[in-house]
Amino acid sequence: MGKPLIVIVSPALAVANNGNWQTAWRWSRMLAMRYQTRIVPNWTADNDEGAVAMLALHARRSADAIQAWAQAHPGRGLAVILTGTDLYRDIQHDRAAQGSLSLAQQLVVLQALGPEALPAAYRAKARVIFQSITRRQTLHKSGRLLRAVMVGHLREEKSPQTLMAAAGLLADRSDIRIDHIGAALEPALGEAARVTAVQCPTYRWLGGQSHEATRRRIQRGHVLVHCSRMEGGAHVLMEAVCSGTPVLASRIAGNVGMLGADYAGYFEWGDSAALAQLLRRCRDEPDFISALRAQCQQRLPLFDPAVEQAALFELISDLTESP
Repeated sequence: MGKPLIVIVSPALAVANNGNWQTAWRWSRMLAMRYQTRIVPNWTADNDEGAVAMLALHARRSADAIQAWAQAHPGRGLAVILTGTDLYRDIQHDRAAQGSLSLAQQLVVLQALGPEALPAAYRAKARVIFQSITRRQTLHKSGRLLRAVMVGHLREEKSPQTLMAAAGLLADRSDIRIDHIGAALEPALGEAARVTAVQCPTYRWLGGQSHEATRRRIQRGHVLVHCSRMEGGAHVLMEAVCSGTPVLASRIAGNVGMLGADYAGYFEWGDSAALAQLLRRCRDEPDFISALRAQCQQRLPLFDPAVEQAALFELISDLTESP
């Protein structure tokens, strides 16, 4: 008898190279010890292969697949994994996203503050599963300058303008270099990045990069910058922490749920002056960046692959063994 099949619905597939795809791909590998897995962008009863459970990433974008599964298999295991736009925008007003909450047997959030964003009626079926990644050796960092790296496709939710404005405020600091990785999903933001690179020689927009190339740049960087307006549990924060690279992040629920309430590297969302000042402190105050690194190291156990895999097996068990 073959292994039971789990279908993973991910609107983003490999070509997108984003956090949702990385989650779907990693989970398919983690589950492979006990289950067959299939990653699909959508699901209908016509392509049913007898899966015992569905894991659907994104309450709004996967809403059609979620509804089709619930109609075809009433009561059969259905978990919805909630993204930042789900938690902090769509479930407030989008009926399709709200319907996904209602249909799911389990709701999965990816950071500790996620359950607080849910309507009270749904919190009892929510669980936190922190994402994970293999640790990488902390590389030697240049003493001649500070290299900051921001990773995220250029779109409004990622607030790339905050980084660009901070680069302008640091134009006189040749010892602070900024590398910005991400494809221009919104053309106007790509144009803004090109203008910033011309006006601020210490800022480089590197465009889209492979996942491996991006991880190497994070390893080599002194600090990762994360400016987002909303996040469900940013993959790149975990990648930085597990590479020994501390983080400067916007003080939003998705980031605080990953890094902890007492983390010293926050700036208020959209505050480019505060971000610029934190970057100056990272360059000018060695004790400050060392303290950030120590705080990040305390979060490492949360992002252990064995912990995530055990949580996934428990999720599937609950989905398939409970009515």
